[in-house]
Amino acid sequence: MYEPIRTKSVHRMQADAQADYPHRSRGEELDIQLAGHLSALLAVTDELGLDEAAERIAEQVARLRGAPPARHAGLSAADTGILHRRAHDIAGRALVVAASRADTAAAILAAERMDAHTAALAPAGAH
Repeated sequence: MYEPIRTKSVHRMQADAQADYPHRSRGEELDIQLAGHLSALLAVTDELGLDEAAERIAEQVARLRGAPPARHAGLSAADTGILHRRAHDIAGRALVVAASRADTAAAILAAERMDAHTAALAPAGAH
């Protein structure tokens, strides 16, 4: 009544599927994510004209990616307060990923940038 299966199954075993595409470790994925956050922070920092901070961020991006980051002078003409808030938010995301990755250098840098942008947003004389 039933005929035996004579062809290969259309369903693949898990071991076969893993060989089809490259895999990255969790650490590699976090490095990629951290480099992305730091690159975004670099763009905003460049727009704010904070050259020393931008160079420190660029060093970390280069360390994570193995190559210096691409940089451009595209200015959005956004209000500096908006840029400082944006940079603070991005630095916070970078800090979370750096802490997850146990990347002390990037975590310290991100925390310093958060502090710097918080100070820049504080009203004069509020210290």
